[in-house]
Amino acid sequence: MPKVTVYQKPTCTTCRQVYAALKDAGVDFDAVNYYVDPIPKSKLKELLKKMGIAAKELLRTKEEIYKTLGLAKKTLSEEEILDLMAKHPDLIQRPIVEKGTKAILARPAERLKEIL
Repeated sequence: MPKVTVYQKPTCTTCRQVYAALKDAGVDFDAVNYYVDPIPKSKLKELLKKMGIAAKELLRTKEEIYKTLGLAKKTLSEEEILDLMAKHPDLIQRPIVEKGTKAILARPAERLKEIL
């Protein structure tokens, strides 16, 4: 069975729900706090490809950094968004659950069923 990896922020409520659900289901998984261990741009690209979504769909638009950088007023390329996400982890929606060739944004936590 492919390894499951969760990219999360431990203080995030949804991340904690997903963490608990995986533990309860007896799933062997790695938890990556991407504030401590940042997701490199190449890995972000890979995760987006596995999710089948564009970088802008993974952007957290309610974060202070989004407003500070004035991102709502800018037209950014995929590469520019990925660079910003790699530099500012607050811009990444979470938690991201990766298993083999698939990945999902486990928001809400019930979406976990789609990958397990």
